[in-house]
Amino acid sequence: MAVSYNGLWKLLIDKNKKKTDLLDEIGISSSTLAKMSHGDEVSMSILSKICKKYKCDYGDIVNYVENGKES
Repeated sequence: MAVSYNGLWKLLIDKNKKKTDLLDEIGISSSTLAKMSHGDEVSMSILSKICKKYKCDYGDIVNYVENGKES
């Protein structure tokens, strides 16, 4: 199973933010950011913090990708 965080990356672009801004603004670790960059799963608590900060829903930032391939 794999996930795509393309929604999050697009949201960050729209807000003129960088991936590394998540480290300071959300308080996630660099290893968690690396997991997200590689499409690995992260905890719901991390996703909740992101949604709270950027006032969005889970579906806005992450989606399931079957067999690790986006269509």
